[in-house]
Amino acid sequence: MSLPTVKVAAAHAASVHLDKRASVQKALSLIAEAARHGAEMVVFPESFIPGFPIWAALWAPIYNHEWFKRMVANSLRIDGPELAEIKAAARHHGVFVSLGFSESTPASLGCIWNSNVLIGDDGRLLNHHRKLVPTFYEKMVWAPGDGHGLHVADTRIGRIGALICGENTNPLARYALAAQGEQIHVSAWPPIWPTRKPGANNFNNVEANRIRAGGHSFEAKAFGILCAGFLDRATKNMLLERADADTCEVIENTPQAATQFLSPTGESVGDILQLEEGIAYATFDLDACIEPKQFHDIVGYYNRFDVFDLKIDRRRTVPATFVGDAFSAEGPDAMTDLVEMRPADAPGRLLQHL
Repeated sequence: MSLPTVKVAAAHAASVHLDKRASVQKALSLIAEAARHGAEMVVFPESFIPGFPIWAALWAPIYNHEWFKRMVANSLRIDGPELAEIKAAARHHGVFVSLGFSESTPASLGCIWNSNVLIGDDGRLLNHHRKLVPTFYEKMVWAPGDGHGLHVADTRIGRIGALICGENTNPLARYALAAQGEQIHVSAWPPIWPTRKPGANNFNNVEANRIRAGGHSFEAKAFGILCAGFLDRATKNMLLERADADTCEVIENTPQAATQFLSPTGESVGDILQLEEGIAYATFDLDACIEPKQFHDIVGYYNRFDVFDLKIDRRRTVPATFVGDAFSAEGPDAMTDLVEMRPADAPGRLLQHL
C-alpha cells in the first residue's frame, strides 16, 4: 500500500476584525498565494471570519452587547454568498480548504456557532462541524454544537478530520475521528486566549495547544496541522480604544499562539510561525502513518472493544420539528431549501439546515 505525499499550508493570519467581507477577501488572497506555492490544502484558524471574540475575555458580559451585535452581523450562513466565494476559490485553484468561521442561522437573530468547514478541491462541502462546547467565556458568544461534524472525509490527499480549539482536549471527540482512519488532523486555534493578566499564571496556549495536538497525532498516528490566528496591530488598536491599564496589559502582553505541524509520532515538521503573520508550509508523506500503528493502534488491536463501548450521535440538532407541508408568504415551495424529508420510518418534514 502506498499513500499520497501532500504539501499543506496553514494561514497564520489576522482576520480583518468583525468585517466579514474584508476577511473573506483576505482568505481568498491567502488561498491563491498558498496554491501558487504548491499547497494542495490550505487551513485557516478558529473563527477566521469574522475574527475571534477576544473582547469576551476582557470585559464582563454587560459591557459586550455592541461587540456581540457586530459579531452576529458579520457571521456567515452555511449557504451564504461568502462561503460560496470560498468554495469557488477552492475549485478554481484545485485545493482543499479548512475554514474556521462564526456561523449564523435563519432560525434565530442571535444564535451563532463556532464552526469549521472542509471544502474539497472541486468546491464541494465535505464536512460542516459546529464546536461541541464553547470554552470558558466563549459560552457568552456561541451556542453548543452537535455531533454531526464528527466526520473524517476520505479524499485523494488522505483522510481529513478537524476539531476546534478546546475540543482537542476532549479524548472522546478525538477518538471519534481516529476511529474513522484519520490521517490528517486539523486543529484550529485563536490568536490569544487570555485567562488572567500576563505573568499571573495565565493559561499557556502555546504549550497547551502543542500538548493536545501532539497527543492526538501520537495516539491516532496522524499528521497534525495546528493553525492559530495572528493578533495584528489593527485588531489590538480596536480593542485598546476602550481599555483601561489592566486590559491594555492583557492585550499587549498575552502570548500569541503558534502555527505548526506534527508528525504521526508527535514531532515537529515543517514551518513554525508565532510572532509574524504569514503562511506556514509542510509536506506530509502519509506512508509515515503506517509504521507507528505497529506499536499501538488504539482503534485496532491496541484496544479492548469487549471492555469499552463508545456510541456517537451524529444527528444534526434542530430547534423544532414541523409536521406537514411548509408554507411561507411566497407559497409552499419557498422553503424547500430549509426542509428535508424524514427517514422512511418517520413521516413528515424536518427542518434540517439551520
